[in-house]
Amino acid sequence: MGILNVTPDSFSDGGRFEGLEAARSQAEALVAEGAALVDIGGESTRPGHMPVSAAEEQARILPVIRDLAPRLAVPISVDTYKASTAEAALGAGARIVNDVWGLQREPDIARVAAAHGAPVMVMHNRESIDPDIDIVADMLRFFERSLDIARRAGIPDADIVLDPGIGFGKSWSQHLEALRRLPELKALGFPVLVGVSRKSMLGRLHDAETKPVDRLFGSLSSHVLAATLGADIVRVHDVAPHVDALRVVDAVMRTTR
Repeated sequence: MGILNVTPDSFSDGGRFEGLEAARSQAEALVAEGAALVDIGGESTRPGHMPVSAAEEQARILPVIRDLAPRLAVPISVDTYKASTAEAALGAGARIVNDVWGLQREPDIARVAAAHGAPVMVMHNRESIDPDIDIVADMLRFFERSLDIARRAGIPDADIVLDPGIGFGKSWSQHLEALRRLPELKALGFPVLVGVSRKSMLGRLHDAETKPVDRLFGSLSSHVLAATLGADIVRVHDVAPHVDALRVVDAVMRTTR
């Protein structure tokens, strides 16, 4: 999954792809490099971000989705937790809903997805960090609630993807724990998405301070590890090197003999 942020304040590439031409060029580059999905977001979810209204979010993403939907050979997912934005984005040509609040911030988003026959990506999140909890147990309880919302809305299990939410509502050690225990999430029987690309948790492992764009090697190693532990989708800024790395994983781990 290639990341396309059309925001002024995203942690890694805020402001780079705000204009329609810049967004189009980046989306086409992501697909040319091998992205199987393009995830478009209009509100930054970085730590300390400023929330934006649904109207502002839609003003950012809808022209881009309308432009790209007939151009791209891969599906577009909309990165939003707002039901009204999901409705507008699906109407504009997006085909998947990627919700960083796991359908729980605005549960009506599940009804919207079901009405459009759109798969949902359901991410674990927390309002605050509690370093003393068992983060995977918390995740499993969270997903139980999310799955109940999805099923009540009529979303079939086959259209649900789970995301452990690396970088969201967790301490540094809990991020690592969530990755380490990914097989427990896979045991629920759903595809799993993991997104560690360029995140600050990787910078903590470097000997010197790094900018997000300088965290490619950590991103690659994190996603290769996640894939060996069962991740089905990785959400990345740098598509081409991830395609090369994950082809090795597929060749070793997933080829039917």
